[in-house]
Amino acid sequence: MRPVMIVLAAASGLAATPLAGQLPAPVGDILRRVFASGDFAPERFGPARWIAGGTAYTTVEPAAGRSGGSEIVRYETATGARSIAVAARQLIPPGDTASLDVDEYAWSSDATKLLVFTNTRRVWRQNTRGDYWVLERRSGALKKLGGDAPASSLMYAKFSPTGDRVAYVRQGDLYVERLSDGRITRLTADADSLHVNGMTDWVYEEEFDLRDGFRWSPDGSRLAYWRFDMTGVGTFLLTNDTDSLYPFVVPVQYPKAGTANSSVTAGVVSADGGPTTWLQVPDDPRQNYIPRMEWAGPREVVLQRINRAQNVDRVMLADATTGAVRTVLVEQDSAWLDVVDDLRWLEGGGGKEFTWLSERDGWRHVYRVSRDGKAVRLVTPGAFDVIQVAAVDEPGGWLYYVASPDNPTQRYLYRSRLDGRGKPERVSPGERPGTHDYDISPDARWAWHTYSTFDTPSLTDLVRLPSHATVRTLAANDRLHAAVAPLTARPGEFFRVTLPDSATLDGWMIRPRDFDSTKTYPLLMYVYGEPAGQTVLDRWAGRTGLWHRMLADQGYVVASVDNRGTPAPRGRVWRKVVHDAIGVLSSREQADAVRALTRSRHYLDSTRVAIWGWSGGGSSTLQAMFRYPDVYRVGMSVAPVPDERLYDTIYQERYMGLPQENAAGYDTASAINHAEGLRGRLLLVHGSGDDNVHYQGSERLLNRLISLGKPVDFMEYPNRSHCICEGRGTTLHVFSLLTRYLLEHLPAGPRTRDGRGV
Repeated sequence: MRPVMIVLAAASGLAATPLAGQLPAPVGDILRRVFASGDFAPERFGPARWIAGGTAYTTVEPAAGRSGGSEIVRYETATGARSIAVAARQLIPPGDTASLDVDEYAWSSDATKLLVFTNTRRVWRQNTRGDYWVLERRSGALKKLGGDAPASSLMYAKFSPTGDRVAYVRQGDLYVERLSDGRITRLTADADSLHVNGMTDWVYEEEFDLRDGFRWSPDGSRLAYWRFDMTGVGTFLLTNDTDSLYPFVVPVQYPKAGTANSSVTAGVVSADGGPTTWLQVPDDPRQNYIPRMEWAGPREVVLQRINRAQNVDRVMLADATTGAVRTVLVEQDSAWLDVVDDLRWLEGGGGKEFTWLSERDGWRHVYRVSRDGKAVRLVTPGAFDVIQVAAVDEPGGWLYYVASPDNPTQRYLYRSRLDGRGKPERVSPGERPGTHDYDISPDARWAWHTYSTFDTPSLTDLVRLPSHATVRTLAANDRLHAAVAPLTARPGEFFRVTLPDSATLDGWMIRPRDFDSTKTYPLLMYVYGEPAGQTVLDRWAGRTGLWHRMLADQGYVVASVDNRGTPAPRGRVWRKVVHDAIGVLSSREQADAVRALTRSRHYLDSTRVAIWGWSGGGSSTLQAMFRYPDVYRVGMSVAPVPDERLYDTIYQERYMGLPQENAAGYDTASAINHAEGLRGRLLLVHGSGDDNVHYQGSERLLNRLISLGKPVDFMEYPNRSHCICEGRGTTLHVFSLLTRYLLEHLPAGPRTRDGRGV
């Protein structure tokens, strides 16, 4: 049996220097507190649901007394009057003594029934299955759905709009269960390992954030659903070496860049069963996507059909009875398009218009589009990006949305007139810079408002709109504020750095509490760098942020910058300049930013620079170490994509095109093809059960480094997924590993300007 200390394998003919055996006691203590205790656990509000149009809401709270369990509590929004909507004892199944664990819940439209999701099991990534129970509040009857279905086998259960039935997916087929008598109707019957109805394949769930694959019609008589035919999609075999005497494989249909996608179709079926009316969506279903579909009234379905290159998005209306489809709007871009999640029907005109997000004028704005697509009107004019639509207040004539025209690192609530007249109004208070998140009530009079900054954990309160007056605090997080105070004693700094080509990047920096500007410090850069996320945000960063602050107090300066191509609200050109060249411009700008910072800030030691990142950030770390070895001495790459041909179709082709059409671009952009540039110390970390960014990529990179005679330190986490979080102690182990590696190979602490240690 091996000791608990980390052992790294050397993937070259040269022996890797072993890591220091133990972390300094104060470092080990803070790591345990952050990653293996509840000392820094945040107070949370919810899961909460607006009811009665927003005049009340419910949330889950621990039951009072010794019995344990959870209860659903109702609050009157205006007064805060509290009442028990569902007591814990009402959620005890017949013959049992413990109440159900409430993982998720939903109310029927009249709030007489409660749907509870419990006993959940992960399928992949965010996809889960479990048990569903329905509580009839008037009678107190609690019934498990699914008939003779095995435990934890149902997915995506949803009440019908009339509340008399529940639809769900079981083993890839769509079912409807009538609540009055438990009668179950199977709507589809052809599911197998390669065909599913009412759910999605892996790549749609991951890249289009599409999980449940069906939609009730407004009158509850029909369901529109997706069907996935995965025949021809490559099967990736995840090898499990740990959970049985002999290894076994878990197959996942995973389309890698340039390979065959699922054939995806959409249809409408009666809730009483019968044949499906297939929507006559044109063109090859393997070369186009249907990432969104909703009902557009009782007789029509609206869907988005995006081509494989993801630069043409067609909004289509389909007749639910005949399946006939017509295109009403075509959105195009020379680079790529993001799926529009904020298509909302304006019912004041009988559903004659819908809202639409577009970058057609260079900024992401909201438009009103007529049902036939002939009239398109701008609602949010100005040189700024709408980040997200928060609510549509039709009676009041307002559109609420999140934006930050003056600071891309922050988030605020704005509103504009639905007719597009007048100037945008900022609703979030001006005296509270940072990040404001909102869940607005259906009547647009109230919101659950969560506020945080880079240095202060989140606070959630109930606010009245549009005044933004605080009604009551829902989660103060006082204990967390007190716990983090020693680590946040020196506030973080936000800055902008100018590059040689005059581009400016936003960044943040954390310095040690005992910082001395007359000395020089090693610099640790935290990177993501790809189009899927920002790192430079003025919001609380949770455990990773606390880890960065702990490292700073050991004697590092920790910083991060967002290169062009990240999804900052800085206009279309900013975001899409990286098209066809992911990793090339971003790595250059990250290196240029380090050079600019070390030249302009004399307390940063240009000879002691490290970089680390996870997923896309792991890829960016490889790019940095291989392309700019003169800039970085140490890199820590977690779960990277070394070869872009190995990642999935939807993500990689969106930004790079197909490998068959951009072979040179894929060669140039893939870090593995630049591995000969490695000169510094590199730690590569990957979970062997990663179904998202496959362990295969790191193995191929190891082979390449071995062939080049390059030393590399490597850590495999057996059977862990992309989060490397499964199993007792895993997260603590990962961050202890990273900490130890950094301390060993880029020692902490200041030096005098002549290079001497202090």
